[in-house]
Amino acid sequence: MANKDFKVKNGLDIQTPLPVSMGGTGQTSTTNTLNSLLPAQGGNANKVLATDGTNTTWVAQALAYQRGGTASRPASPTVGDLYYNTDLNYFEQYTANGWFPIAAAPGIPTGVTATNQGTGRAFNNGQMSVAFTPNSSGGAASSFIVTPSPSTSPSTFTGGTSPITVTGLASSTQYTYTVVATSPYGTSSNSSASSGVTATTVPQAPSLSAVGLDTTATITITPGATGGSAITQYTIISNPVTTTQTTSNTTYTFTGLTNGTAYTFTATATNANGTSAASAASNSVTPTAGNPAYFQIATISPTGSASYTFNNIPQTYDHLQIRVWGKDTRSPVYSSVSMQFNGDTGTNYWYAYPEIDRRAGAPWMYYDAGSNVAQMHQIPGSSDSTNYWGSGVTYIYNYSKTDRHKNVNSVGGYMSTGDGSYEGFAVQSGSQWRNTNAISSIKIMGSGGFNWVSGTKISLYGIKG
Repeated sequence: MANKDFKVKNGLDIQTPLPVSMGGTGQTSTTNTLNSLLPAQGGNANKVLATDGTNTTWVAQALAYQRGGTASRPASPTVGDLYYNTDLNYFEQYTANGWFPIAAAPGIPTGVTATNQGTGRAFNNGQMSVAFTPNSSGGAASSFIVTPSPSTSPSTFTGGTSPITVTGLASSTQYTYTVVATSPYGTSSNSSASSGVTATTVPQAPSLSAVGLDTTATITITPGATGGSAITQYTIISNPVTTTQTTSNTTYTFTGLTNGTAYTFTATATNANGTSAASAASNSVTPTAGNPAYFQIATISPTGSASYTFNNIPQTYDHLQIRVWGKDTRSPVYSSVSMQFNGDTGTNYWYAYPEIDRRAGAPWMYYDAGSNVAQMHQIPGSSDSTNYWGSGVTYIYNYSKTDRHKNVNSVGGYMSTGDGSYEGFAVQSGSQWRNTNAISSIKIMGSGGFNWVSGTKISLYGIKG
């Protein structure tokens, strides 16, 4: 009996050819019979079939790399992917910085740019962010090295990507930067230098001195370096603590103190980047009631040095007084003490002084016009007994006036045994500084560059009235 056009019990028709829906192939011939059971391959060139046991799909072959032209690189690559570039005829690898040829030294970075990051940076510890563009014409870099100029410590800074942070920069200093790229296959040449950028930080800590008055103290602040950004404010704190007071001036009256209590003061300086470290404590002052005639501005002990300069002298007094108690470390019997005003080393001073030798009883006069110093008095040298020290007092009149020359009067004395016998010397001098500028600094020094011994004291006072 033929196998077509037959019926079975219950009237079920068996179609020919048997359709896929009934388990057949739907084909009348053996040609392409399998294709009717598979998904279409159109648009899936270079793919293979895969099945999960139920569904069948076309998938890309599990190759170690893909290939094609530059424009056909994968749209969403993963770091580490390989690609054979048929336009360039070499293998490339994808990195965080893009596609790069394999087994080639890196190219020179380009577009080096530095950005100052001064906010909150401590004085002389500036920070810069150095950005650059890796060069895709060479191999992939494993790291980049930034070199500042002028040199820093450390001298180079390394990172894996742009930008790289550079620290330890000197305040108020301009730096340029170069970058090299490096990998196991070599190191590029230096990039072109960036434009110069100045590193800024918070200011250097200031220094200060204090003069006690009635329930107040006059604070004189000597600014440190600005850190590359202008100082806008000083903050002063007393010890024991009363209040925290601020000023934009370098001379300030600190109020609210208790008479009879000893105080010291510290100060900080603030600029656009932040606030400096605290200064060292000032000299100790004790406010007193009334208005005393003498106000101590500063006292120093210049051991081992040949000179000392009082800077930023307040202009709030009528006259100044300098008190010296000291001795020279050198072997001469005596050394002369002199001074210069406002750094003036020219021939604008006149002075004369008589000296009386107690043993000889013979006074003599010394005169000098057109000198580069104003004479004060003399102190004994190391050839005299250790116990013989000299002292002197110098008055500078109308120091803050700008309509007259400045007159100076000094008196001093000491004992000497330089020739084996006792000698007493009394020295008085008169000087004039032929300049009408107000005196804001005084340099105290000794002749011949002598050095003060330990225990020497030099005090500067302001005089009212």
